Amino acid sequence: MAQQTGFKSANFDTDCMTLPRYILDQQRRVAKATGELTTLLNALGTAIKAASAAVRKAGIFNLYGIAGGSNVTGDQQKKLDVLCNQLCVNMLKSSLTTCALISEEEDTVYVVEESKRGKYIVAFDPLDGSSNIDCLGSVGTIFGVWRRLSDPDKELQPSDYLQRGRDLIAGGYAIYGSATMLVISLGHGVQGFTLDPAIGEFVLTHPNMSLVGKKGGYYSINEGYTHMWDKHTLAYVNHVKFEAKYNARYIGSMVGDLHRTICYGGIFLYPANKKSPKGKLRIMYECFPMSFIIEQAGGKAVDGQTDILDIVPTDIHQRTPVVLGSKEDVDCYLSYKDAK
Repeated sequence: MAQQTGFKSANFDTDCMTLPRYILDQQRRVAKATGELTTLLNALGTAIKAASAAVRKAGIFNLYGIAGGSNVTGDQQKKLDVLCNQLCVNMLKSSLTTCALISEEEDTVYVVEESKRGKYIVAFDPLDGSSNIDCLGSVGTIFGVWRRLSDPDKELQPSDYLQRGRDLIAGGYAIYGSATMLVISLGHGVQGFTLDPAIGEFVLTHPNMSLVGKKGGYYSINEGYTHMWDKHTLAYVNHVKFEAKYNARYIGSMVGDLHRTICYGGIFLYPANKKSPKGKLRIMYECFPMSFIIEQAGGKAVDGQTDILDIVPTDIHQRTPVVLGSKEDVDCYLSYKDAK
């Protein structure tokens, strides 16, 4: 009997590439793989499915509004911030693959109890763009994964969880918009998976996402801070606005703005300004994972001078200016920074 391949029609694919299948396929390519990273990423996928369900039911179950406190970086915590943080922490901890968790919603490093400890460190923003929740704007989850460096039989060291973005072994984001999509890289390009609610699985819909050849078209920056920018940033924005005639697009959610940038091209900027001289976005769980994705897609990510992924962090909630997009657009921005 001839071997049958997957049947495809306009409505159904019996041989679709799901997220677990993709991760297992990547695991087989690594000679000494233990499967621990596979388990971790599948746990993250489960947390993201649960977070997606919570976001879509927020109005029905009264999950809009303030939870009553602020996180360590000074942002007001929304009810969904707290819920999504608990989902991520519990799923990752119970996967038995992590030794430390870094979250925007936690003041300090969450050290996993010894009986459940694995070899990976995960940093995550459980619900990026949560100021958009109540108006049904795009929000998402961002994550990055590092391997522990120190002896697993000894105490966790700061060098374990304050690693460069260049040392990430996996990173990605989920976006909860018109559909739920998970974009991920294991260091070999960028793959986009869309959640199929009918089967409850992420299915590969955007293979090999790329920024190559996507110069121009759009710029994304909060122009409410125009009066606080340095002269170089102002000159660059005036160039793309009035000379290059880019279209302005700004959501106020890093996930939403970067996803659009990867899909359509252009540049995203959140530079330093007089109000935030060290930048606004957090490096460990926002800028590192997103810069990792951008570089894996063939783009470029800088803080205005240095490649984001080469920065050595000194604090888990450290902030940084950030400029990400196609190489051509970021290089154009840097040419204005280099100008006297």
